[in-house]
Amino acid sequence: MHVFFVPGLIAGFSLIVIWVALQLDVSPAMIVGDSMQPRVFPIFLMVINLFLAALLAVQYKKSPPKKVSRESKQTWATIGLFVIFYPLTVYLDMLIGIAVVMFAMCMIWGERRFYVAGAVALITPASVFLLFDLVLRVRFPRGLITNWYYG
Repeated sequence: MHVFFVPGLIAGFSLIVIWVALQLDVSPAMIVGDSMQPRVFPIFLMVINLFLAALLAVQYKKSPPKKVSRESKQTWATIGLFVIFYPLTVYLDMLIGIAVVMFAMCMIWGERRFYVAGAVALITPASVFLLFDLVLRVRFPRGLITNWYYG
């Protein structure tokens, strides 16, 4: 039954988030208009999470995970990159942090072509930034690039 520990933990977390979201007050129609209530989105995400946790439990039941002997060097290097990501994001810019970490992660996990890693490291944060800024109208925190962009 230990194979159901992780899916059970995920399901428990999801149910707690759904319960907390249901405690939020309903926004008046004057504020939200024809839009969704603020609590709908977290509930929607957690229902998807519950579905995925159930799929994980079924997958674990069919073929339990094998014991892992040791974490690889790439795993520890990736953890180190996440530690580096925080100061890059806070003190320089989130887009710079994403680009640096993505480039380094590509190289750590075996990409040999610098131009491919560079393209991934530049195109992905630029796409995310433009999607959030132009389509979703969400502003990123200020940094070197965002100060230049926002003016």
